[in-house]
Order: sequence, then structure tokens, then C-alpha cells
Amino acid sequence: MTVKSGVLFVCSHNSARSQMAEGLFRHAAGDRFGIASAGVEPGVLNPFAVQAMQEIGIDISQHTAESIDTYRGTWQVDHLVIVCDKAAAQCPTDWPGVGQTHHWFFEDPSAATGSDAEKLAVFRQVRDAIRRRLESWLEKPDDSESSQNAQV
Repeated sequence: MTVKSGVLFVCSHNSARSQMAEGLFRHAAGDRFGIASAGVEPGVLNPFAVQAMQEIGIDISQHTAESIDTYRGTWQVDHLVIVCDKAAAQCPTDWPGVGQTHHWFFEDPSAATGSDAEKLAVFRQVRDAIRRRLESWLEKPDDSESSQNAQV
């Protein structure tokens, strides 16, 4: 039996960026990896994240915000992908079994202001930036550039 590499996307609240990254990665990678997302201080799944993902045919509406403690020390995390600077500052560094840590910082779409249409536009922008980064990483997951910061 082949053990899949575990990929955990971490954000501060596990409400938008990490959720979108999980959905996009599941869609792009299929069953090649064990994939999950979590938050340092889990909140509630953001409806704009759900809507932005539905627009490209990916349903994350049943996702729930999970704590990093759900996975810490209980799940083999070969790739810990931190998608926001706040989580990077708060994320525990003593994770047993963590392979590589990647820092891909994206703008927080939950901080967007304006009308619902303006907020959704920011979610789309961040979604698309995450998708580009994930597609690039899937081509070369062990590339040294994978730990570089990605800014939107």
C-alpha cells in the first residue's frame, strides 16, 4: 500500500484562503495527496469563498473550519503550506512529522470592503492567485522556489 503525501494548508481562521487552497488542490491533484486545511484560530467558512469556488465548479460548501490541533502530531504532514503571514507567526514550530514548510502569503480577502460585488471580486483575485501557485507547485513540488512567498 502506498502512503500518500499529506498536504496541510494553514491560515489564521481557516475560513477563506486555506479553504480555497484545499478545494483547488483536491480538484487539481485528485487522489495523489492526502489534503486538508486548518486554522490557528478557526472561524467559520466564508460564504464569499464558497461562491468564488462554485463559480469555477468546485464545491467547498460542506467544508468546516478546523483547528491545526486536529492534525498536529496525528497526521503525517509532508508539506505544511502556510498561506498567510499571521498564521506563520502563530503556527507551532514543534510539529512532529512535518516535512517541508512552505510560505505562500496571499492577501486576506475577508478584509475586503465595499459592496458584495467588490468583496467577491477580491475573493476571485485571491482564488486565482492561489490556483496559479498550486498549478506551478504541482509541476515541481520539490522545487526550492516552493518555499518562497507568493504575494497577490
